[in-house]
Amino acid sequence: MVRYVYDFREGRRDMADLLGGKGANLAEMTRLGLPVPPGFTVTTDACRVFLTTGAEPEGMSAEVSGHLSALEDSAGRRLGQRDDPLLVSVRSGARFSMPGMMETVLDIGLNDESVLGLAKTSGNDRFAWDSYRRLVQMFGSTVMGVDATLFDEAMTLLKQDRGALDDLHLDAADLAGLVEAYKRLILGETGQAFPQSPAEQLRLAILAVFRSWNGERARLYRRREQIPDDLGTAVTVQRMVYGNLGPDSGSGVAFTRDPATGRRGLYGDYLANAQGEDVVAGIRNTVPLTELERFDPDAYGRLREHMERLERHYRDLCDIEFTIERGTLWMLQTRVGKRTAEAAFAIAAQLVEEGRITSEEALARVSGDGLARLMFPRFDADATAEALAHGLAASPGAAVGGAVFDSAEAVRRAAAGEKVVLVRQETTPDDLPGMVAAEAVLTSRGGKTSHAAVVARGMGKVCVCGAEGLSVDTEARRFTTSDGTVVEEGTVISVDGSAGAVYAGAVPMVASEAMRYLETGEQSDGVVAAVAGALQQADSVRRLEVRANADTPQDAERARRFGAQGIGLCRTEHMFLGERRKLVEEMILARDDAERERALAALLPLQRQDFVGILEAMDGLPVTIRLLDPPLHEFLPDRTQLAVRIAAAEARGEQPAAHEVELLDAVNRMHEENPMLGLRGVRLGLVVPGLVAMQVRAVGEAVVARIRAGGSPQAEIMVPLVGAVEELRIERVEVERVLAEVSAEAGVPVRCPVGTMIELPRAALTAGRIAEEAQFFSFGTNDLTQTTWGFSRDDVEAAFFSTYLDKGVFPASPFETIDRDGVGRLVRIAVDEGRATRPDLKIGVCGEHGGDPDSVHFFHAAGLDYVSCSPFRVPVARLEAGRAALPTTEGSDSR
Repeated sequence: MVRYVYDFREGRRDMADLLGGKGANLAEMTRLGLPVPPGFTVTTDACRVFLTTGAEPEGMSAEVSGHLSALEDSAGRRLGQRDDPLLVSVRSGARFSMPGMMETVLDIGLNDESVLGLAKTSGNDRFAWDSYRRLVQMFGSTVMGVDATLFDEAMTLLKQDRGALDDLHLDAADLAGLVEAYKRLILGETGQAFPQSPAEQLRLAILAVFRSWNGERARLYRRREQIPDDLGTAVTVQRMVYGNLGPDSGSGVAFTRDPATGRRGLYGDYLANAQGEDVVAGIRNTVPLTELERFDPDAYGRLREHMERLERHYRDLCDIEFTIERGTLWMLQTRVGKRTAEAAFAIAAQLVEEGRITSEEALARVSGDGLARLMFPRFDADATAEALAHGLAASPGAAVGGAVFDSAEAVRRAAAGEKVVLVRQETTPDDLPGMVAAEAVLTSRGGKTSHAAVVARGMGKVCVCGAEGLSVDTEARRFTTSDGTVVEEGTVISVDGSAGAVYAGAVPMVASEAMRYLETGEQSDGVVAAVAGALQQADSVRRLEVRANADTPQDAERARRFGAQGIGLCRTEHMFLGERRKLVEEMILARDDAERERALAALLPLQRQDFVGILEAMDGLPVTIRLLDPPLHEFLPDRTQLAVRIAAAEARGEQPAAHEVELLDAVNRMHEENPMLGLRGVRLGLVVPGLVAMQVRAVGEAVVARIRAGGSPQAEIMVPLVGAVEELRIERVEVERVLAEVSAEAGVPVRCPVGTMIELPRAALTAGRIAEEAQFFSFGTNDLTQTTWGFSRDDVEAAFFSTYLDKGVFPASPFETIDRDGVGRLVRIAVDEGRATRPDLKIGVCGEHGGDPDSVHFFHAAGLDYVSCSPFRVPVARLEAGRAALPTTEGSDSR
């Protein structure tokens, strides 16, 4: 029989798939003997059944009732009883942390009668009515679907009427009146009364949390974080403890190390006379956790002990929620904490130094995406800028953009190509689309554990929170600084998430320390040393080589500094641009073989010179040179512009330039409806006499020049867009003929392996035959993705990819992350069949996917020998290739 409910005492940390992260960690803390309010967890299995059938699974209700009875027996109280009622919280808890994306309901069990009993038992009427209004507000919006802003407006009107600065200045009578106003609001909006039955409250709240898994903000967050949609959420039901009983009570969030920088020590926020939701919601500004030592040294000391014990047990940064109820400390949650990229590298290195984890575990806990963030620029320290305000450094980095004041505007402007900064009093989960679109997030309220801070850190977004000097007016769409400066929507500001500062205008940026290390090899303490250590560890364990896509000696030199082990793609077409375009025009317009040969002869020394420089920069390492790939018309003037110039001349009664008429004739002759599927790649070599010979001769003579200069050139020649083995066989004969000529003329042996790009589905499906002629394969996954999906990348990404992502057709753009089921299957087929024919076949990838972290793991598993990517992605690929080689790269779940 399937079980759907587990007591905290029955679970373990490794049951997160079933109990969710929250439930599993509450069970683990219970096992450790920490002071955890008792409770139980309804499993993700139950959620999946509910989401599939629309009804709670058979037997779940009985299990919940049984566990509730046990909870009541242990407490000596019944849920919602009239005198001294037991109250519970209902919270979501998915396998992966999704802060604020799903629902929470506190104080379940309160009704018009039990609130009086709670007031009597606690001796605090205000506390009882405050708890009741929280329940009605949360239940009304979460369970009954009332617009949350309506409750906020009612609260705001009441505070204005009473002249109260915040909710703490409302007394018990005010809050009792607010409860009645909330109940009338629910009835008016839904036609249903707020339920007075505690059991019904609990049942409906559990189902509402299940439903919230498919809420818009939860689905958007999962797409952003690439969390599978079919996991479902667990639900924890836990005995309430109260941080809002007075000044000797409170709630907080704590980290065992700084989640922004990784520095050792205790960090976090505390709010006296508050429940936990108040701390993360940013409705009141918190105080630093260290202030708790002054308020309640005993509770602070116990908290430190528990935090140290949890970090030792989890061997990682722990994120902890706690409540103090009249001096008694309760631990409400722990999880491996989200952190910035800087903190991830720093903490991993520290834990290795402390002997808590191995170097392999440290490598598993960092990521290529994180390294990429550290390579971003920062603000120039020498720049002079006007500081508008200061706040908390919630998520580091530097960003510049126009200020916007709501999520929809951020999305609209970002879609139009503008860089924006989302400015709010505080963010809520509904602001997630704007946070995704923005370069940075700025709030006037909240601390390092507020919604804005936690979500921004998880996404790698720059964030400054709690900038109290700002008065944010979202209706007027502006903010005002403490000195009276008004910043209207659209005004450019600069946000420094490392220093917690906001500046007027666009502050100049400089390269990061991590980038300086990668460029020069100079190390320093802190995060740079941690990055260096992680890359060294990755290099020591990875199987995949990492090459670079580079077309110039300068790019090749940079790639080598970044650790590239060769060039996986040198595009020769880039060498025909600029002033050389005229020579290509002459080749295309040639009337006979003699004219064509003269044009090719003029191109030969220029191309040879390019190859010499690249081979010198990569001396001793392989350089894969792709023969000309794009259609020839790309080297000619635009067809429409030519036609317009000629027509304009004729309209003026002038004779059009003969050269332009000739060019237009050539462009019209070469015009194709779909040039990406037309005369390009290997087809050019077979149709245009002398083109392949010229390029191959340039390669061969460059090899000779480097050998005579004492170098060790390792040139490889790659034939693009092969779809049939016969194409490659014909071209290979030509390549080897020309290389033999160069070798004989120079008296120097010239040996260049000849291979092909696999970028057409037919090539992948006939790879066994193609391998008869190819000495290496390189997957061109950009074209392979286009031809497999039937997508034109230049058109579809802007046209409908956002809709496809929103509707979940695919979790990420197939041009950014390899489509494992379709394109990936073709890759595996080609690898298997190619090596069946030629066991020593060298295989790599040179599309954009070569620098994508997730794709690197796929290529490792598929058995490729190397990945090739842009020079700036080489360090990322090195790191991920190392992580891919580990037995597991799960590491800590800090997602």
